[in-house]
Amino acid sequence: MKKSHVILIALLCFAIGLFAQHYYDRNYGREVVNLKDPNSPYFKPCSFENTPPDSVIPKLEIPGIRPGDQIVEHLAYTLDYVEKFEQASWVAYELTSEETNKQFERSSKFFTDPDVKTGSATDADYKGSGYDRGHLAPAADMSFSEQTMIESFYYSNMSPQNPSFNRGIWKRLEEKVRNWAILYQSIYIVTGPVLSEGNITPSNGVAVPNYYYKVILDYHSAHLQGIGFIMRNEGASGDLQAYAVSIDSVERFTGIDFFPRLPDKTENGVESRLCLQCWDWSNSISHNSDGKKSESGISVQCRGTTKAGARCRKTTKDESGFCYLHQSQAGRGSVNSKSSKYRSETSSQCNGTTKKGNRCRRMTRSPNGYCYQHGGN
Repeated sequence: MKKSHVILIALLCFAIGLFAQHYYDRNYGREVVNLKDPNSPYFKPCSFENTPPDSVIPKLEIPGIRPGDQIVEHLAYTLDYVEKFEQASWVAYELTSEETNKQFERSSKFFTDPDVKTGSATDADYKGSGYDRGHLAPAADMSFSEQTMIESFYYSNMSPQNPSFNRGIWKRLEEKVRNWAILYQSIYIVTGPVLSEGNITPSNGVAVPNYYYKVILDYHSAHLQGIGFIMRNEGASGDLQAYAVSIDSVERFTGIDFFPRLPDKTENGVESRLCLQCWDWSNSISHNSDGKKSESGISVQCRGTTKAGARCRKTTKDESGFCYLHQSQAGRGSVNSKSSKYRSETSSQCNGTTKKGNRCRRMTRSPNGYCYQHGGN
């Protein structure tokens, strides 16, 4: 082969690679998904060879920690604070259905984080910037106790967001994730800005990220699924599904290793694929003041129990809360419904002890002081 031909082929390969990288960046690292193609692998039913055990994996939500990371642990969430950008690269927490019961109103007062050794951002970093002090762990996810609500307003949990983004599609995503916590009993969430070179806009205060991400894991003995989102820091509309990606895609875009405590085979299975049909995309689900789910012409997860002892994953609009297969179980809920009236009006930290001997970090309104994982009632 002539030398000129070799050079030409090399240049052509370089051009194709450059175009591919540009396309990848332009699409926020998102794999292209044809939502109208029923044969797409993204719509295949979720199935994994190894289902997770019934036992809880301690700190499952925490991403891989690298040398030099400044890890700060609060009552309801943990974060990695990056002094260079005056914000966290990730905020991780578990959100349970019970914790979505609103107990305290949000405040408009922000605080410096006393646990950030290098000093967190302050009011001065945001003043006159034109950006919202956008929550990474939403205040609505932390409204189950007074302390968690206060900690949600630490500046270490803030990132400069375009107002139309923060109050628009990002808020819609937060609400959807909260609905999933109600529907699936509990989920693990990791969220934050993309703090990689080229994805940061210089500012007089904190650096302004061009993109934000969120990854969610539903980890139960009868079910296992994961999903990620990447969104540009700007106003947007459309279906949330259009921003959904595999967790692997978010890892490539951010350089963060999510859910490293999962068994390797399980982690590879759940993070490598995106199953949109595995997640409920119906309208909002909310809690009444007594902690019960309320419906507005929408489906909720059936309260029934399968023969295998797992919670039924069918959805229903029936006011009993049971699908057609488990209507016979509807009468059994009367005792639990009665006892729920005597639950505490405020949440407290579970009195249970983990396998490592640490106090459980879940919050509960159970009268015996224990969360559902440790025998709450």
